[in-house]
Amino acid sequence: MTSRDLGSISEEDRSGRLGGIALSKEERDALRGIALASIRSGLAHHRPQEPAMSEVSSRLREPGATFVTLNLRGQLRGCVGSLEARRPLAEDVAKNAYSAAFGDPRFPPLSWEELADLEVHISLLSPLEPLLVRNRRALLELLRPDVDGLVMEDPPHRATFLPQVWGSLPEPENFLGELFLKAGLGRDHWSETVSFSRYSVYEF
Repeated sequence: MTSRDLGSISEEDRSGRLGGIALSKEERDALRGIALASIRSGLAHHRPQEPAMSEVSSRLREPGATFVTLNLRGQLRGCVGSLEARRPLAEDVAKNAYSAAFGDPRFPPLSWEELADLEVHISLLSPLEPLLVRNRRALLELLRPDVDGLVMEDPPHRATFLPQVWGSLPEPENFLGELFLKAGLGRDHWSETVSFSRYSVYEF
């Protein structure tokens, strides 16, 4: 699996750098191992594997926000993540990998038979950037296809699309409409209380 440019990261940057945060190849490999160990623990013991924090680098002990996406034979098999950095990066990956495999309500729990063909993708999120817009048109003009992940909030509704979703929804109008639908709202929804934030990701 190779790194892909899904935010402000150039394809040539192999250090896993996002917003001043850098992950070495060894750290990225360690996070993949943590994700797989947590999934295997879920299959064997029905709980996530707690990473050995004393054995990971200091960077992986710092707070971080991640999404873990599981693909099986080219199809989505689960995706769960954190929008804000509230726990150590290694722990966040372990918990999100377990939840993606066994807690995504769109899919049944992962089975042992699926493990061999499972692909694990980890997305490291930048801090959220609020978008101050007064109307739908202004928001659409700000969106950067293939770069922005988008969070929509209109309490009690909340939803997000990772930047990877632009691959299947390349038009900003459709991207936004599907995000509203994901949140349980109408495609053309707008209100005085709706708010948006964007972020970029580094996926590996």
